[in-house]
Amino acid sequence: MSQYKYKPFSYNDLKTYPLKERDSKVNVQNFSKIAAPDKKFEDFIDSFPDILAGKDWKDFLSLMKEAKKKEKAIMMGLGAHVIKVGLNPVIIDLMERNWVTSISLNGAGIIHDFEVAFAGKTSEDVSSQIEGGRFGMARETGEMLNKAIKNGGEEGIGLGEAVGRMIAYSRFPFKGMSLLSTAYNRNIPVTVHTAVGTDIIHYHPSVNGEMLGKTSLQDFFLLCSLVQDLEGGGIYINVGSAVILPEVFLKAVTLVRNKGKHLEKFSTAVFDFIHHYRPFQNVTRRPLGENQKGFYFIGHHEIMIPLLAACLKAFPGKGS
Repeated sequence: MSQYKYKPFSYNDLKTYPLKERDSKVNVQNFSKIAAPDKKFEDFIDSFPDILAGKDWKDFLSLMKEAKKKEKAIMMGLGAHVIKVGLNPVIIDLMERNWVTSISLNGAGIIHDFEVAFAGKTSEDVSSQIEGGRFGMARETGEMLNKAIKNGGEEGIGLGEAVGRMIAYSRFPFKGMSLLSTAYNRNIPVTVHTAVGTDIIHYHPSVNGEMLGKTSLQDFFLLCSLVQDLEGGGIYINVGSAVILPEVFLKAVTLVRNKGKHLEKFSTAVFDFIHHYRPFQNVTRRPLGENQKGFYFIGHHEIMIPLLAACLKAFPGKGS
């Protein structure tokens, strides 16, 4: 029995509403389109100066090409904002072309990916919704994600796989635009790393803290297995996660090395629209071995990631 005079808040009588009735700021009609660069695009890449970020860009593209050629791990850690700015089609295209071998998300990532698949829209207007206590109260988002997590925990699978399976097996009208569903169908591992209390599904009555922690912890150890495969020329790319994924990645590198695994020859990159401390230190500096380089590219995701995809596909060679 707790000695505190305050008792935990109850989620009984929570007022929810159907997700499809909610106004959303992001609709799949506005999502990115897939570029198919011709040979002229190679000239565009070559035109970049061999100075500062221009040189870094070309060096990074070369490392990506080499990693793919050698079938090394190319891991992407994605903040949820990447989904909200309509980049799912671009990342799905990269997965299908074998430019991405695994994906890591924070807890918000599964929310936006689910809503895209289920309703073709996501990202509510927090400022207006929070006034009347309606923020995060879309019924299906809480109920269906929490059920998938609970089922995954009971069956011994991780959070990312559990949610990916649920969407893949569903009849959601837009599941073809889901990162998690595509990854599940292609057997590409997805890990999800939650912080309790940060996500709207955590205050729905169907939440199960035991299963949430169990499945996310399992995904952390799965991430460690993925990270050990970076050795020998693999690449880890952090896109738009300022805290959670850089911290998780650093701990995964630590655990892999603690277990006696050799992890020195790999590269990292950060894509973000401002320079953050943790991605800089925990992704592009601290984890790397001697003579390895981390890259930091600054610019809007909705411009930089399609640019990256177009540049990668412009490389000549089978499967590019």
